[in-house]
Amino acid sequence: MNNCIEVKDLVKEYKELRAIDHLSFEVKEGEIFGLLGPNGSGKSTTMNCLLSLLKYQEGQIKIFGQEMKPSAYELKRRIGVVFQDVAVFEELTVYENIDYFCGLYIKDKETRKQYVQDALDLVALNDYVKFVPKKLSGGLLRRLNIACGIAHKPDLIFLDEPTVAVDPQSRNNILDGILTLNKQGAAIVYTTHYMEEVEIICDRIMILDKGKIIAQGTKEELKNLVTMDEKVTVELDKDLPQEILAQIQSWEMVHNLSMRDKILEVQFKQGNYHLSKLVIFLKEKHIPYHKIYSELPTLNDVFLELTGKELRD
Repeated sequence: MNNCIEVKDLVKEYKELRAIDHLSFEVKEGEIFGLLGPNGSGKSTTMNCLLSLLKYQEGQIKIFGQEMKPSAYELKRRIGVVFQDVAVFEELTVYENIDYFCGLYIKDKETRKQYVQDALDLVALNDYVKFVPKKLSGGLLRRLNIACGIAHKPDLIFLDEPTVAVDPQSRNNILDGILTLNKQGAAIVYTTHYMEEVEIICDRIMILDKGKIIAQGTKEELKNLVTMDEKVTVELDKDLPQEILAQIQSWEMVHNLSMRDKILEVQFKQGNYHLSKLVIFLKEKHIPYHKIYSELPTLNDVFLELTGKELRD
């Protein structure tokens, strides 16, 4: 596949702070590319540089093989942007909002009418076309925001936290819509604080921290980076005493463990029979538990090991 985004040695500084530190990466046409990182990692700065909303000191950005500049208007017609902060006109109805934003790029009335209808279908807002934004719930407002950003059928879409603070039904609707846009050929750059969404929709992922890439690849490639091979979780009546935790930590195959709010998590390295050994140990120590289960590493485990933080931190 060809690259729709090419970034080489990007540097962005704010006085004494280097927000982006010689960043280089590519996004392929037709893929969903997850851009992740803890707060302050440089995600928003990177996106704003890609969109020519910020000047940068060094490096090169190409979109569809062309250098991205503030004046690259024809190139920007091929791009859709949905920022985290909702940006619609309060005095316009749902239909009028989508029609307005679509009309910035699509001048033919019949074509625009069809595009607006397609956007309404995508985000399931047909029952709300005459509503003004203040009459919409938070989830419906997010869906309107997305429809306004993608109605002109762009080839490349930037989605910044599109599901933040929405109800489960709206989240599922938004994720389904993103997958539909991708199937229709759009490449998507996606940022989120919900790792489960990344697991569901992203083809490749890049993790930033302090303006640098600390890992990138497919979900499977990233999971292979962690030391942990298996995580066993135990739900207990009470937190275990330190001497018991120290005994478990001393096992050769234990990579790490944590005890919080009566939940014990033990990360194991490669090997066999981890779960059964822990069960036997708890029985020998006469420690009752409600539930015990084993999981393979998740992307959240990868993120935590690489950055030392939870994605939502």
